[in-house]
Amino acid sequence: MNTAAIYHRPESEYAFLYTADTFRIRLRTCKDDVKKVYLISGDPYTIDSQKWYLEEIPMKKSLSTLVHDYWEVEQTSSTRRLQYGFHIVGIDGTECFYGDQGIFAYEPANLAEANYYFRIPYFHEIDRFKVPQWAKETIWYQIFPERFANGDSTNDPAHTLPWGSKAPDRDDFFGGDLQGVIDHLDYLVDLGINGIYFCPIFQAMSNHKYDTIDYLKVDPAFGDERLLKELIEKAHKKGIRIMLDAVFNHIGSDSPQWQDVIKNGEKSIYKDWFHIHSFPVDAYQMTNLPETAANLSYDTFAFTPFMPKLNTANPEVQSYLLDIAAYWVKEFDIDGWRLDVANEVDHHFWKLFHEKVTAIKPDIYILGEIWHSSQAWLQGDEFHAVMNYAFTDSIKDYFVKRKITASQMASGMNHQQMLYQDQVNEGTFNLLDSHDTARILTLCNGNKELMKAVLTFMFLQKGAPCIYYGTEIGLTGEDDPDCRKCMIWEKEQQDTELYGFIKELIYLRKRLSEILITGTICWELIDDSQDVIHFSRELNGQKIHAIFNQSSTSYLVDQKNEIILSQNSELLNDGKAEIQQFGFILMCE
Repeated sequence: MNTAAIYHRPESEYAFLYTADTFRIRLRTCKDDVKKVYLISGDPYTIDSQKWYLEEIPMKKSLSTLVHDYWEVEQTSSTRRLQYGFHIVGIDGTECFYGDQGIFAYEPANLAEANYYFRIPYFHEIDRFKVPQWAKETIWYQIFPERFANGDSTNDPAHTLPWGSKAPDRDDFFGGDLQGVIDHLDYLVDLGINGIYFCPIFQAMSNHKYDTIDYLKVDPAFGDERLLKELIEKAHKKGIRIMLDAVFNHIGSDSPQWQDVIKNGEKSIYKDWFHIHSFPVDAYQMTNLPETAANLSYDTFAFTPFMPKLNTANPEVQSYLLDIAAYWVKEFDIDGWRLDVANEVDHHFWKLFHEKVTAIKPDIYILGEIWHSSQAWLQGDEFHAVMNYAFTDSIKDYFVKRKITASQMASGMNHQQMLYQDQVNEGTFNLLDSHDTARILTLCNGNKELMKAVLTFMFLQKGAPCIYYGTEIGLTGEDDPDCRKCMIWEKEQQDTELYGFIKELIYLRKRLSEILITGTICWELIDDSQDVIHFSRELNGQKIHAIFNQSSTSYLVDQKNEIILSQNSELLNDGKAEIQQFGFILMCE
């Protein structure tokens, strides 16, 4: 037995309170190295009187990666305390006991030693990671406001171009605004959307608004505060939640704070609001505003001189930003904050942020923009979720880019799932494209059947799916800025068949929401040679089967259950179904 691969850590994603009364425990072992795992557990104060160490509970092997297997079990305790260890049986027949003091040969006579066990001193409900239930049930729709719809031409910036008249360059304006979103709320309702994630709407110089000038003012090109309140109220009446984008890592160079630093240098009252290494700041570079620059005298987002980085360890900056976060929740009743460049802001600030906004609205959703593994931010006192690029990248690498095998994809997805508590995975934010990436149809080289397959695959995973505006009608686009094209509203230019498919997919997600949110996943078949995947989702006796064929040859499956969605598949007379390339079939037991 490879004991070096055995791992567990209490009070982590390996041992966590799932509901108020149920505790979930995981163990990692080397892949295909362990035959059975048993949990030995009980109240720490009754080990002598009840001798619970003589009883064992079998653990279930759940997910696997290419190198590890994961075992899981759920426990309850009437005393809300738990002490536990693992009895591990290897494929080779060797046995060991694993507890708080390491790995030992399995000797039943030695199991009565209390100090050998891991311990959860008490199930504290206040420490349990909680994700708003509504967020788990949301189908998100990301809107880049400048490109969704122009509902009011009177607020168009100077030099606004005719809508959709060209492919966008970085500095183009086309006049999209909040009135345009209000005008099309019924369109989103028809599609099945119940959550809108807005890219920044606050006053800024750029079309993307990630260079904030005034956090307390809606950009005049989008409308005003009255119009935003109207939008939110109308959206709420239609069952749509609203999430705004907070850019607190940096501020725009046209902000009054940074302009004061340029003007007054070391005498500026805002000099400690930033990470400045020497004075004067590079005024020449600020005047010319090159897109990127190195060797600046101050820290920035990336090497972007017009985005000076805020010093969020400064109490004045903390107070300023936290008041802004509270203002939009209290005064406008927003439902969520998406936090830009969240991994570059200190943890201390995000803990203050979480405490501030949840005190106002306990079920607010806090989403961090982090593109990599994010355990440090997902402990329950900072974010509820992250933009799950690390998870969906595995999906794209297999289905779209063909860089990895199906086995490697499943391994990558499972690895990400095992980094977090189950409730984190249930409420995370899954996306295939965004304002920062090429659009999914473009990544699929225009292959609509492939696009449907990869969207369906994502919709069947844990986590709330997000659709980037225009995906549903076939909008294309390479990397930024091309992925920020104007939405097409002329029916004759929209892909209405694709719209209908995505509408059906959203309906399916809602119809099966409980099993797709919390149900277990089982990889029934992963055949790299045939490029076929079969997985199931199961909850309370209900089971969904999903089979995807990425090969150029057809694949036959037994059709014994109700078909709820299919593509490129055909029912045969002998009780089988034939799935063609890029085809899939979903069946419900």
